[in-house]
Amino acid sequence: MAAVIEMRDVYKTFQIPHEIHTTLVERVVSMFRPISYERLEALSGVTVSIEEGEFVGLIGRNGSGKSTLLKLMAGLLVPDRGICRIRGSMCELLELGLGFNPELTVRENVALYASILGYPRSELDARIEGAIDFADLERFKDVKLKSLSTGMHIRLGFATAVQACADILLLDEILAVGDGEFQDKCIDTFREHKRLGKTIVLVSHDLAQVEHFCDRVILFDSGKIVDSGDPGAIISRYQDRLSGGKKGTGAGRQL
Repeated sequence: MAAVIEMRDVYKTFQIPHEIHTTLVERVVSMFRPISYERLEALSGVTVSIEEGEFVGLIGRNGSGKSTLLKLMAGLLVPDRGICRIRGSMCELLELGLGFNPELTVRENVALYASILGYPRSELDARIEGAIDFADLERFKDVKLKSLSTGMHIRLGFATAVQACADILLLDEILAVGDGEFQDKCIDTFREHKRLGKTIVLVSHDLAQVEHFCDRVILFDSGKIVDSGDPGAIISRYQDRLSGGKKGTGAGRQL
């Protein structure tokens, strides 16, 4: 199969200020003294190739570079160096509900988001209703979004995004949203997308789900890929690294 995602020798660095000025006095004073920055190398020479129809998991400690790589794939960040190539339409479920307007109703927000995600015109109304139904918000579809809970916002963001007809899905911690019933819906959606041959890249804290769904797992550490291959083997190695070579400490559930 042809590669639909190619990241070649990618570098990404962030400058983190040691001082954050919030008041006018602090800002005026800062004009007369330099601000020091810490250089954070989020990704260092990362090369990844993902084929059409693959379900790939990204795991590693917090700050290891997983989410940064996902944002580069999505085009939300630009690499300092390296090549990023994407072939096919893409849907990013990274910051669910980003762009929703709290002053609009649930249905109006889904319609707005749908236009960004490129819902087919012929199926627009049906997909909007499908998203609202998936999020279990039928009773609230004419209610302004600002009246709903954060959990409802997240459910609506996920439900709206999965209605898009994208070839590639980028998922960041999606299994952490909603209650058990909603997570079951998410899992069923993953199964259906996998059956349809979608290309999926998943960052998740749930190693059991990563092992269950993914065809391949990539292990990150300090902005670099340290291993890639069979999900069971890579997850076992990751757990071993976390526990300092002693499995069964309970640390293996953390990313």
